[in-house]
Amino acid sequence: MALLEIRWHGRGGQGAKTAALLFGDAAVETGKYIQAFPEYGPERMGAPVFAFNRISDKPILQHCGIKRPQIVVVLDPTLMQTVDVTDGLPEDGVVLVNTQKTAEEIKKELKLTTQQVYVVDASKISREILKRDLPNTPMLGALIKASKLLEFEPMLESVKHRLEKKFPTRPDVVDGNIKAIKKAYEEVE
Repeated sequence: MALLEIRWHGRGGQGAKTAALLFGDAAVETGKYIQAFPEYGPERMGAPVFAFNRISDKPILQHCGIKRPQIVVVLDPTLMQTVDVTDGLPEDGVVLVNTQKTAEEIKKELKLTTQQVYVVDASKISREILKRDLPNTPMLGALIKASKLLEFEPMLESVKHRLEKKFPTRPDVVDGNIKAIKKAYEEVE
């Protein structure tokens, strides 16, 4: 695999950084080279944030921001009103949006012509399963389905392992996130 870059758009508290890190950990376990990093300053909860991934079969020598992502993941669709989420996206790029709208509606809204657009209502999935609007892990499941960058089951095991370390006394949190990832993987269009 040649170098591929992903840009995550979210708001502080939605887990864009965590999703990028979970994706990175899963990719490393498959033998890929990976970078996962956020870009934010002293923003508060709700402020726009970015997170990034680079993935490759070869060592990654770049250590700069990502300007031309092949994949853009949007955790909060309201950001599309104030942030150009498609900035730098190539003609064959992919956009994945957490929304109730259809892919065609998003494609029209973002004025895209050749790019692929995928949608999933990650917020609804999160509210149903996790009892709060935290769309990051469902969007991770949708990203795996839309991009086919990683095999689903090994990615799921990696995420489960990381969540068990982060929440050792909260198996409900681990199980809920795994269910949310699976549901978004199934529902992304």
